Amino acid sequence: MTKPTLFEAMGGHDGVLRLAHAWHERVLADDVVSHAFSHGFHPRHTERLAAYWSEAWGGPPMYTGVFGTESAVVRMHSGNGEHEEMDQRAIQCFKTALQDAVIEDAELRQCLLGYFVWATTERMAAYPHSASDVPPDLRVPRWSWHGRVA
Repeated sequence: MTKPTLFEAMGGHDGVLRLAHAWHERVLADDVVSHAFSHGFHPRHTERLAAYWSEAWGGPPMYTGVFGTESAVVRMHSGNGEHEEMDQRAIQCFKTALQDAVIEDAELRQCLLGYFVWATTERMAAYPHSASDVPPDLRVPRWSWHGRVA
């Protein structure tokens, strides 16, 4: 029997959306991470985030099919200098959001956390000096039970 994708294990888009809402609430309540949203954010932020995570975790192209490209996502997170404390606080918010969203499977929680740590500290932090450094052809990285999919 084939193991389900992370997207399927989350209960599909509804499960991912529940986690996105939980994470967004946590970061807005955090005095350090909320700074990233202090200039406003898209009114459909959690829906867009859930679509992005859904795609990254083995679901259909919900983000790139509707909202934009991976390069655009990385550009939004680039050119802000290094922000290690904010990254660590965002990771802590994600850990807590996993509990808030009632993700009970320990292996699934660990996989999702591994993804979030990688995405936060490597993918979204790769271009701290300028958004114009981001290549135009990045693809949404896929994540599985074994980590990043080549």
